[in-house]
Amino acid sequence: MSPQIVAIGEPLYELNQPRGSDHFIPGFGGDTSNAMIAAARSGADTGYFTAIGADRFGEALVALWAREGVDSSKVIVTGGAHTGLYFVTHGPNGHEFSYLRAGSAASRITEADVPADYVGAARILHVSGISQAISSSAADAVFAAIAIAKSGARLVSYDTNLRLKLWPLTRARAVIHAAMREADIALPGLDDARLLTGLDAPDAIADFYLRLGAKIVALTLGPQGALIATEKRRETIASIKVEAVDATGAGDTFDGAFLAEYVRTGDPFAAGRFAVIAAALSTRGYGAIAPMPRREETLAAMAEM
Repeated sequence: MSPQIVAIGEPLYELNQPRGSDHFIPGFGGDTSNAMIAAARSGADTGYFTAIGADRFGEALVALWAREGVDSSKVIVTGGAHTGLYFVTHGPNGHEFSYLRAGSAASRITEADVPADYVGAARILHVSGISQAISSSAADAVFAAIAIAKSGARLVSYDTNLRLKLWPLTRARAVIHAAMREADIALPGLDDARLLTGLDAPDAIADFYLRLGAKIVALTLGPQGALIATEKRRETIASIKVEAVDATGAGDTFDGAFLAEYVRTGDPFAAGRFAVIAAALSTRGYGAIAPMPRREETLAAMAEM
């Protein structure tokens, strides 16, 4: 039996260097993996499909998913490629990323690898621009997974997550727009969306993705919160003030929390309010995973508003 929410993408082992430190703190990343952990912490039944290397980093990720309650039964373990790594440093302009992911196991996934029954039975398939940017074969695998989900009348969730170090903007636009035409839930970030659409105003960006075919647009606005839009209604949801130290993974936390609450309530605006708070709380510590709040923490913060 498949989990309620299944994601596809590339998990990464993280090394994060706090400000003023010469040392790196080990952790985990990868946008869609992060989102499934955030969704699990928010109360959802989640699963993940990817490929990892037969190395200590892959083993650590499997252990992480087990601890967090994310099903990894369909994950491929291969001795022919490595698990991706990334480094986070913090400077005057915020956090900066460096990656060792070329030729990773996840980047070698093909259409034939996609577990059709697993994807087809989930209520929501969650994928991202990064899921497709890591290689041409991975891009095709995501399109195949989307087709499987749509054929079973399942929902598709897509986060643009634009990474121009992985592919040029022209190709990113073509692939992401094509995927977004099949998405039911669009989860763009404002900065990415401005580059991808050529538009500036949040409302215009929401209209763009609604015209592409999304039923729900949840446009994240950073510290300002999020704009949630459907064909009939839209609402800008303000965030809360926190002592933020590291925004790594905040967008992924939003995605996971939004999907978890949407599965629970069927209300995109309630999901948006829940997700905005969860994302803000996730910035209070270093790393993508460690500071992600659990459902009880998010509800407690909402109660204090």
